[in-house]
Amino acid sequence: MSANVIDVSDPADPRLDDFRDLNSVDRRPDLPTGKGLVIAEGVLVVQRMLASRFAPRALLGTDRRLEELGADLTGVAAPYYRVTADVMADVVGFHLNRGVLASASRVPELSVPHVLETARTIAVLEGVNDHENLGSVFRNAAGLDVDAIVFGSGCADPLYRRAVRVSMGHALLVPYAWASDWPRDLETLRDNGFRLLAMTPDPAARTLASAVSEVADQRLAVLVGAEGPGLSERAMRASDMRVRIPMSRGTDSLNVATAAALAFYERARLSR
Repeated sequence: MSANVIDVSDPADPRLDDFRDLNSVDRRPDLPTGKGLVIAEGVLVVQRMLASRFAPRALLGTDRRLEELGADLTGVAAPYYRVTADVMADVVGFHLNRGVLASASRVPELSVPHVLETARTIAVLEGVNDHENLGSVFRNAAGLDVDAIVFGSGCADPLYRRAVRVSMGHALLVPYAWASDWPRDLETLRDNGFRLLAMTPDPAARTLASAVSEVADQRLAVLVGAEGPGLSERAMRASDMRVRIPMSRGTDSLNVATAAALAFYERARLSR
Protein backbone atom coordinates (compact mmCIF):
# COMPACT_ATOMS: atom_id res chain seq x y z
CA MET A 1 0.00 0.00 0.00
CA SER A 2 1.40 3.43 -0.97
CA ALA A 3 1.62 6.44 1.32
CA ASN A 4 -1.60 8.19 2.30
CA VAL A 5 -0.79 11.57 0.72
CA ILE A 6 -3.11 14.55 1.19
CA ASP A 7 -2.29 17.89 -0.42
CA VAL A 8 -2.95 20.92 1.81
CA SER A 9 -2.54 24.55 0.71
CA ASP A 10 -4.08 26.42 3.66
CA PRO A 11 -1.75 26.79 6.68
CA ALA A 12 -4.81 27.32 8.90
CA ASP A 13 -6.17 23.86 8.05
CA PRO A 14 -6.98 22.21 11.43
CA ARG A 15 -5.64 18.89 10.18
CA LEU A 16 -2.15 20.39 10.60
CA ASP A 17 -2.63 21.30 14.27
CA ASP A 18 -0.24 18.59 15.49
CA PHE A 19 2.57 20.70 14.05
CA ARG A 20 1.40 24.21 14.82
CA ASP A 21 3.51 26.77 16.72
CA LEU A 22 6.40 24.44 17.53
CA ASN A 23 8.41 27.30 19.04
CA SER A 24 5.57 28.66 21.18
CA VAL A 25 6.33 28.52 24.90
CA ASP A 26 2.75 27.74 25.91
CA ARG A 27 1.19 26.22 22.78
CA ARG A 28 3.80 23.70 21.64
CA PRO A 29 2.12 20.38 20.79
CA ASP A 30 4.94 18.40 22.46
CA LEU A 31 4.27 19.86 25.90
CA PRO A 32 3.29 17.01 28.28
CA THR A 33 0.72 19.36 29.80
CA GLY A 34 -0.86 20.00 26.42
CA LYS A 35 -1.28 17.52 23.57
CA GLY A 36 1.79 15.69 24.80
CA LEU A 37 2.81 14.64 21.31
CA VAL A 38 6.15 13.28 20.19
CA ILE A 39 7.54 15.20 17.20
CA ALA A 40 10.11 13.72 14.83
CA GLU A 41 11.98 16.21 12.65
CA GLY A 42 13.85 15.32 9.47
CA VAL A 43 13.92 12.25 7.23
CA LEU A 44 16.28 10.17 9.38
CA VAL A 45 14.44 10.90 12.63
CA VAL A 46 11.08 10.17 10.99
CA GLN A 47 12.49 6.85 9.76
CA ARG A 48 13.49 5.99 13.31
CA MET A 49 10.06 6.91 14.59
CA LEU A 50 8.58 4.53 12.02
CA ALA A 51 10.84 1.79 13.44
CA SER A 52 9.95 2.59 17.06
CA ARG A 53 7.04 1.91 19.42
CA PHE A 54 5.75 5.44 18.72
CA ALA A 55 3.30 4.96 15.84
CA PRO A 56 2.90 8.15 13.78
CA ARG A 57 -0.53 9.76 13.71
CA ALA A 58 0.32 12.31 11.00
CA LEU A 59 3.19 13.57 8.86
CA LEU A 60 3.76 17.03 7.41
CA GLY A 61 6.27 17.64 4.68
CA THR A 62 7.27 18.76 1.24
CA ASP A 63 7.12 16.67 -1.91
CA ARG A 64 10.91 16.32 -1.92
CA ARG A 65 10.92 14.71 1.54
CA LEU A 66 8.05 12.46 0.53
CA GLU A 67 10.20 11.13 -2.30
CA GLU A 68 13.14 10.60 0.07
CA LEU A 69 11.02 8.62 2.52
CA GLY A 70 9.67 6.52 -0.34
CA ALA A 71 9.18 2.89 0.69
CA ASP A 72 9.45 3.77 4.39
CA LEU A 73 5.84 4.95 4.22
CA THR A 74 4.51 1.79 2.60
CA GLY A 75 1.75 0.46 4.81
CA VAL A 76 1.73 3.54 7.08
CA ALA A 77 -1.88 4.53 7.66
CA ALA A 78 -1.12 8.00 9.02
CA PRO A 79 -1.73 10.78 6.48
CA TYR A 80 1.19 12.58 4.88
CA TYR A 81 0.08 16.18 4.51
CA ARG A 82 2.02 17.43 1.51
CA VAL A 83 2.66 21.18 1.59
CA THR A 84 5.00 23.78 0.18
CA ALA A 85 7.93 25.02 2.25
CA ASP A 86 6.14 28.35 2.76
CA VAL A 87 2.98 26.71 4.07
CA MET A 88 5.05 24.54 6.36
CA ALA A 89 6.85 27.61 7.74
CA ASP A 90 3.51 29.31 8.45
CA VAL A 91 2.28 26.25 10.33
CA VAL A 92 5.32 25.50 12.50
CA GLY A 93 6.34 29.11 13.03
CA PHE A 94 9.78 29.03 11.40
CA HIS A 95 11.46 27.80 8.23
CA LEU A 96 12.22 24.10 8.66
CA ASN A 97 15.22 23.09 6.56
CA ARG A 98 14.62 19.40 7.25
CA GLY A 99 11.32 19.58 5.37
CA VAL A 100 9.36 16.87 7.14
CA LEU A 101 7.80 16.24 10.55
CA ALA A 102 5.91 13.35 12.07
CA SER A 103 3.74 13.36 15.18
CA ALA A 104 2.94 10.46 17.49
CA SER A 105 1.04 10.04 20.71
CA ARG A 106 3.01 9.17 23.81
CA VAL A 107 2.85 5.55 24.86
CA PRO A 108 2.88 4.04 28.37
CA GLU A 109 6.23 4.43 30.10
CA LEU A 110 8.40 1.36 30.58
CA SER A 111 9.30 0.30 34.12
CA VAL A 112 12.81 0.04 35.53
CA PRO A 113 12.56 -3.76 35.93
CA HIS A 114 11.41 -4.04 32.31
CA VAL A 115 14.37 -2.17 30.82
CA LEU A 116 16.81 -4.04 33.06
CA GLU A 117 15.53 -7.47 32.09
CA THR A 118 17.81 -8.13 29.12
CA ALA A 119 20.27 -5.23 29.55
CA ARG A 120 23.97 -5.71 30.19
CA THR A 121 25.01 -2.06 30.12
CA ILE A 122 22.83 0.88 31.16
CA ALA A 123 23.23 4.60 31.74
CA VAL A 124 21.71 6.24 34.80
CA LEU A 125 21.12 9.99 34.68
CA GLU A 126 20.47 12.35 37.58
CA GLY A 127 19.64 16.04 37.15
CA VAL A 128 20.42 16.10 33.42
CA ASN A 129 17.98 18.86 32.56
CA ASP A 130 19.45 20.15 29.29
CA HIS A 131 17.59 18.71 26.30
CA GLU A 132 20.61 18.81 24.00
CA ASN A 133 22.78 16.96 26.50
CA LEU A 134 19.99 14.46 26.99
CA GLY A 135 19.63 13.89 23.26
CA SER A 136 23.39 13.49 22.90
CA VAL A 137 23.45 10.85 25.65
CA PHE A 138 20.81 8.85 23.76
CA ARG A 139 22.77 9.10 20.51
CA ASN A 140 25.97 8.03 22.24
CA ALA A 141 24.17 5.19 24.00
CA ALA A 142 22.79 3.88 20.71
CA GLY A 143 26.17 3.96 19.02
CA LEU A 144 28.16 2.44 21.87
CA ASP A 145 26.16 -0.63 22.91
CA VAL A 146 24.24 0.83 25.87
CA ASP A 147 21.04 -1.16 26.26
CA ALA A 148 18.86 1.22 28.26
CA ILE A 149 18.73 4.50 30.18
CA VAL A 150 17.29 5.02 33.65
CA PHE A 151 16.30 8.52 34.75
CA GLY A 152 16.68 9.62 38.34
CA SER A 153 15.38 12.91 39.70
CA GLY A 154 15.62 16.25 37.93
CA CYS A 155 16.00 15.06 34.34
CA ALA A 156 14.45 16.74 31.32
CA ASP A 157 11.78 15.21 29.11
CA PRO A 158 13.48 12.84 26.62
CA LEU A 159 10.52 13.21 24.23
CA TYR A 160 10.81 16.97 23.87
CA ARG A 161 11.33 17.83 20.20
CA ARG A 162 14.88 19.14 20.64
CA ALA A 163 15.96 16.08 22.61
CA VAL A 164 14.54 13.77 19.95
CA ARG A 165 16.20 15.76 17.18
CA VAL A 166 19.65 15.89 18.82
CA SER A 167 19.43 12.17 19.57
CA MET A 168 18.90 11.60 15.83
CA GLY A 169 15.74 9.71 16.78
CA HIS A 170 17.45 7.31 19.18
CA ALA A 171 15.41 8.69 22.09
CA LEU A 172 12.55 6.80 20.42
CA LEU A 173 14.52 3.56 20.11
CA VAL A 174 16.78 3.18 23.16
CA PRO A 175 14.60 1.86 26.00
CA TYR A 176 14.35 4.13 29.02
CA ALA A 177 12.50 4.24 32.33
CA TRP A 178 11.98 6.71 35.17
CA ALA A 179 13.03 5.71 38.66
CA SER A 180 9.99 5.86 40.94
CA ASP A 181 11.94 6.10 44.20
CA TRP A 182 15.24 7.91 43.73
CA PRO A 183 17.93 7.05 44.72
CA ARG A 184 16.58 3.92 46.42
CA ASP A 185 15.88 2.43 43.01
CA LEU A 186 19.64 2.06 42.62
CA GLU A 187 19.25 -0.92 44.93
CA THR A 188 17.01 -2.48 42.26
CA LEU A 189 19.93 -2.26 39.85
CA ARG A 190 22.26 -3.87 42.37
CA ASP A 191 19.69 -6.61 43.08
CA ASN A 192 19.72 -7.35 39.34
CA GLY A 193 23.49 -7.85 39.35
CA PHE A 194 24.61 -4.42 38.12
CA ARG A 195 27.81 -2.80 39.33
CA LEU A 196 27.27 0.93 39.77
CA LEU A 197 30.02 3.31 38.64
CA ALA A 198 29.47 6.96 39.60
CA MET A 199 31.31 9.49 37.44
CA THR A 200 32.93 12.40 39.30
CA PRO A 201 35.85 14.83 38.80
CA ASP A 202 37.13 13.93 42.29
CA PRO A 203 40.89 13.27 41.90
CA ALA A 204 40.63 10.59 44.61
CA ALA A 205 38.30 8.48 42.47
CA ARG A 206 39.41 5.46 40.44
CA THR A 207 40.31 6.10 36.82
CA LEU A 208 37.54 5.20 34.41
CA ALA A 209 39.62 2.74 32.39
CA SER A 210 40.75 0.72 35.40
CA ALA A 211 37.28 0.60 36.96
CA VAL A 212 35.55 -0.49 33.77
CA SER A 213 38.23 -3.13 33.19
CA GLU A 214 37.61 -4.53 36.67
CA VAL A 215 33.91 -5.14 35.95
CA ALA A 216 34.30 -6.17 32.31
CA ASP A 217 32.47 -9.47 32.82
CA GLN A 218 29.60 -8.03 34.90
CA ARG A 219 26.44 -6.05 34.26
CA LEU A 220 27.28 -2.36 34.45
CA ALA A 221 25.44 0.88 35.24
CA VAL A 222 27.20 4.17 34.48
CA LEU A 223 25.89 7.04 36.64
CA VAL A 224 26.27 10.63 35.40
CA GLY A 225 24.95 13.89 36.81
CA ALA A 226 24.12 17.39 35.65
CA GLU A 227 26.57 19.95 34.31
CA GLY A 228 28.13 21.72 37.26
CA PRO A 229 26.79 19.96 40.36
CA GLY A 230 27.24 16.43 39.03
CA LEU A 231 25.78 13.50 40.94
CA SER A 232 24.29 14.05 44.37
CA GLU A 233 26.17 12.71 47.34
CA ARG A 234 23.31 10.27 48.00
CA ALA A 235 23.65 8.80 44.52
CA MET A 236 27.41 8.50 44.83
CA ARG A 237 27.12 6.82 48.23
CA ALA A 238 24.78 4.28 46.65
CA SER A 239 27.32 3.41 43.94
CA ASP A 240 29.97 0.71 44.07
CA MET A 241 32.81 2.86 42.79
CA ARG A 242 33.49 6.51 42.09
CA VAL A 243 35.32 6.92 38.79
CA ARG A 244 37.00 9.82 37.02
CA ILE A 245 38.35 10.71 33.61
CA PRO A 246 41.97 11.95 33.96
CA MET A 247 42.07 15.57 32.78
CA SER A 248 44.81 18.00 31.76
CA ARG A 249 45.48 21.75 31.47
CA GLY A 250 43.48 22.62 34.58
CA THR A 251 40.20 21.35 33.18
CA ASP A 252 38.22 19.58 35.89
CA SER A 253 35.56 17.81 33.80
CA LEU A 254 33.92 17.29 30.41
CA ASN A 255 30.44 17.94 29.11
CA VAL A 256 28.13 15.31 30.60
CA ALA A 257 27.30 13.71 27.24
CA THR A 258 30.99 13.57 26.30
CA ALA A 259 31.96 12.07 29.65
CA ALA A 260 29.21 9.47 29.33
CA ALA A 261 30.39 8.63 25.80
CA LEU A 262 33.90 7.92 27.05
CA ALA A 263 32.52 5.57 29.67
CA PHE A 264 30.32 3.86 27.09
CA TYR A 265 33.30 3.48 24.76
CA GLU A 266 35.51 1.94 27.45
CA ARG A 267 32.76 -0.57 28.16
CA ALA A 268 32.14 -1.36 24.49
CA ARG A 269 35.86 -1.66 23.75
CA LEU A 270 36.31 -4.32 26.41
CA SER A 271 33.14 -6.15 25.45
CA ARG A 272 33.85 -6.61 21.74
